[in-house]
Amino acid sequence: MATASVHSFLNSFNNKLEEPVRQHLKNVYACLTMSTMAAAIGSAVHLYTNIQAGFLSAIGALVFFFLLMSTPDDNGKGLTTRVGYLLGFTFLTGVGLGPLLEHVILVDPSIIVTAFVATSAVFMCFSICAMLSERGKWLYLGGTLMSLLTTLMVLSFANLFFGAAWIHQTQLYLGLVAMCGFVLYDTQVIIEKRRMGSKDFVAHSLDLFVDFIGIFRRLLIILTQKEQESRKKQRRN
Repeated sequence: MATASVHSFLNSFNNKLEEPVRQHLKNVYACLTMSTMAAAIGSAVHLYTNIQAGFLSAIGALVFFFLLMSTPDDNGKGLTTRVGYLLGFTFLTGVGLGPLLEHVILVDPSIIVTAFVATSAVFMCFSICAMLSERGKWLYLGGTLMSLLTTLMVLSFANLFFGAAWIHQTQLYLGLVAMCGFVLYDTQVIIEKRRMGSKDFVAHSLDLFVDFIGIFRRLLIILTQKEQESRKKQRRN
């Protein structure tokens, strides 16, 4: 029974997605896996070496990002170079996560594992949902997600002046909702771009990497806050 259910589930991908699209998605997720590993190495470098996150690492990440965006795909001719730029960006993004991870480790190191597993589960569920949904069903989210990002920018600007805790919390949870929405949206955009002839899986994996890190970062903060609040309550009792 279980085998039949798994077989039926796998067949649903064949029914929904054409072979070129399925192959493209395999390349995208393979590249995303490498990017995530590069980010993990970058975080470890910050935590265990003298290389620290700061202005230079942030500028370096932006440089790699713009180099990647400015280097055309050219039907795969510059693939090695573009993958190198992508891994450079993701590595330095991981370095940039270092200070947050240091804080989380001081509170409870297990939060990192919990946040990563939760992020992977959420990302996988939303990705599968996007793949198996009706064609273009989630593309309408584009306008809503852009509005959410604008709202987050306004809240960030407002918080510079007010410094209110409720504004920060609103940003945090709205940002998490937005990142989950972007997983749905970006996955279907990638599928439609491939159907229109785009084979640039490097740029497509970058979109999903940004979504993944966005979810992971917010879950880290939320779980850490929950743990700190729980400890405060225990001390009071």
